[in-house]
Amino acid sequence: MRIAIVGTGYVGLCTGVGFALRGHTVTCVDRHEDKVSAISAGKSPIYETGLDAALRKSLRAKKLKATTNLADALARAELIFIAVGTPSRPDGSIDLSAVQQACWDIGGQLKTATSPDAGESPAGSGRQARPASKARRTVVVKSTVIPTTTESVVKPMLEQSSGSKAGEAFGLAMNPEFLREGSALEDFLNPDRIVIGSLDPASAAAVKKAYAKFRAPIQLTSLTAAEMIKYASNSLLATKVSFANEVGNLCKALGIDTYEVMAGVGLDRRIGPHFLGAGIGWGGSCFKKDVDALRSQARHLKLPTRLLDAADAVNQRQREHFVSVLESRVGKLKGKRIAVLGLAFKAGTDDTRDSPSLDVISWLEKKKAKIVAYDPQATENTKRIHPEIEYAPTVAAALAGAHAAAILTDWPEFKKLTDADFAPMASKVILEGRRALDRKKVSNVEGICW
Repeated sequence: MRIAIVGTGYVGLCTGVGFALRGHTVTCVDRHEDKVSAISAGKSPIYETGLDAALRKSLRAKKLKATTNLADALARAELIFIAVGTPSRPDGSIDLSAVQQACWDIGGQLKTATSPDAGESPAGSGRQARPASKARRTVVVKSTVIPTTTESVVKPMLEQSSGSKAGEAFGLAMNPEFLREGSALEDFLNPDRIVIGSLDPASAAAVKKAYAKFRAPIQLTSLTAAEMIKYASNSLLATKVSFANEVGNLCKALGIDTYEVMAGVGLDRRIGPHFLGAGIGWGGSCFKKDVDALRSQARHLKLPTRLLDAADAVNQRQREHFVSVLESRVGKLKGKRIAVLGLAFKAGTDDTRDSPSLDVISWLEKKKAKIVAYDPQATENTKRIHPEIEYAPTVAAALAGAHAAAILTDWPEFKKLTDADFAPMASKVILEGRRALDRKKVSNVEGICW
C-alpha cells in the first residue's frame, strides 16, 4: 500500500519505518526542513534503538522518503496517518492545535489530490496532476487523543476543509499506538495487539489491509473505544508502577527485597511480571500526559478519579523521596558534589520529557548541592532545561570526587561498573532509582525501594 505519515516524531517516524520494513511505500511529511533533511540522509532526528539502521535500510530499498511537501506526500496515498504531537496544557488537557492544523491541511489536499491509482506528476515538471477518481482515501488518527476527539474534532474539520463527507468521499479511522520508547520500532513490528477504530467497515478494512503482514490479534472497535483503549492501557500501567513503588517503600522500611516480592507477585498470571519494578517512578511523554488528560476529561464530566489521582501523587512523591533518602546518607547536601548518572527517563532513548532526573536535579539545587551529570544520549536535551549544572563526558569524570552517586536511568553501560569505578569518589554513597548496577560487581549499593 501507499502510505503517508504526517508528523515525524517518535510515533510518526517509527510507524513510517515499520510500515516500510513490511513492504509498504511510505512518505513521511514534516514542516521542519532540518528533520526532513536528516531523515532523507538516513539519520533519525531522535535516538531510538535500531531506528537509524532500519531507516537507512528503508531508504536504500526506496520504500520510504521524507518531504515537507504535503501535496507530494498525499499524491498517491491510500492511507494518511496523522501522527503529530498532542502535548499537555497546564490544566492537564491536551493541546489539539497540531492535530487541527493537520486535519485542515489534509482536508484541503483531499479536494484536489490525485487518486491512489492516478499517475504521479514528476517533481518540478509543471504538469498538472490528474483529477481525483472515485477511489477513496482513508485518514487515520495515530496521535493520542482523548475519547470523542476523532468524532467531534477531526471529522468535522476534515469535512469542512475538504468540502466532502467522511464515510463517503474519504474514510476515517483511529489506530492508537502502543509503543515503548527505547523499543518503539520493535514494538511496532511485533505488537501485542492492533486496535482499529473506524467510522465505517470500509475504513476498518483499509487500515486492516496495511497490517496484513503483522502477526497480532486485531480488534475492530468504534472510534471512541479505540481512543479510550489507549488511555486506559497507559493509565493502568502507570497505576501498576505506582503500586509497586508504594509497596517498595514499605518493603524497604521492613528490610525486605521488594524485587523478590514482586517476582513472586508477577508469577500470578492474572497480574504478570511487567511494570512491577519499584524505583524512582515513571516518566516519559506518555504516562503522565495520558493520566492527566484522562483526569482532566473526568473533571469536565464531574467524575472523580481517585485511583489515578493517587497514582500520580505517589509517582511525584518518589522523586522528592529519593533526595530525602540521599540526604539522610550524605548529610547536608549544601556544597556536596552529587553525580547524577542517567538523564533520559529510560534507557534506549534520548527523551527527557517528565524524566525523574529533572525533578531530582531541581530538588538537589534547592538543597544547594553541586551537580555533575552524565548520560550517553540525553545530555543535549537536558542542557536545554538545566544549562546551569556541570555535564561530564564520561561516567568516570562524573564520579571523580563525588560525595554521592544517584543512578536514575538503567543504561546497560552502568551494569558494567565495578567497585574500581566508584573508588575515585570522595565518599562512596550510591543510591539507585533504577536497579541498574550489578550487585556482584559493586558493593554497598542502596536503592530507593530496596
